[in-house]
Formats: sequence, structure tokens, C-alpha cells
Amino acid sequence: MNAINWFDIPMTESGRAREFYSHVLGTELAVVSFGEQDMILLPYEQGKGVGGAITKDPNRQPSGQGTLVYFAAQNFPGGLDGCVSRVAAAGGAVVVPRTNIGEHGFIALVADSEGNTIGFHEE
Repeated sequence: MNAINWFDIPMTESGRAREFYSHVLGTELAVVSFGEQDMILLPYEQGKGVGGAITKDPNRQPSGQGTLVYFAAQNFPGGLDGCVSRVAAAGGAVVVPRTNIGEHGFIALVADSEGNTIGFHEE
């Protein structure tokens, strides 16, 4: 059982956000329309973990102060170090560099192109 099955990360500019996440994650992502909302669907296999999207929703604004979502860095090219190394070129900033969290591996926190703080975790 997973406590979470979906998450949305807010964005204000879909093209900029798509470029940021595609570059940092090292995988091509597309903007899709879901009703009136623009969404960038993140890689996800139905029934195998948690899915999520970057969403443009007039009721949600990007913030570095809200909920913190961690991406499984080992699932993307270059792992944690690869993701973090691509952040600045994609228009973001490293907030907390690669940090050892003991037996649970390593994390890093970054500010995305929209102003959200997101995390990367690697065991």
C-alpha cells in the first residue's frame, strides 16, 4: 500500500516548466491538456508506485514553502548527481547540494524554474 498515489507540482509557464523538467530529468516530457488544465505528466507505470504531474492551475501557485516532493533520482540518467548537475542550465538553482542522510542514501534540494523547491533522493 502507498500512502500517496498522485501529486501535482504547480507551474505558471508550461513551456518553461517542460524545458526545466525535461532537461533535469534527462527525458523528453510533453505538455498535455486535461480539461482546462495544462499538465506535464511525469514518467509513471500504472500500479508501480506514485504518479504525478506539473500542472497549471489558477488555484495553485508555485512556492518554495509548500509540500516537498522527492524524485527517485536513480530512475533518471546519471542518478542524483546527473539530475543536480543539470539544474542550473535548465533555469533552476541548487538549494541543498548532495547530502548524505546515512543508511537512507543521499538527497539534494533544488528550486525549479517555476519557484518550487523539489527534492531528489537516491539510496
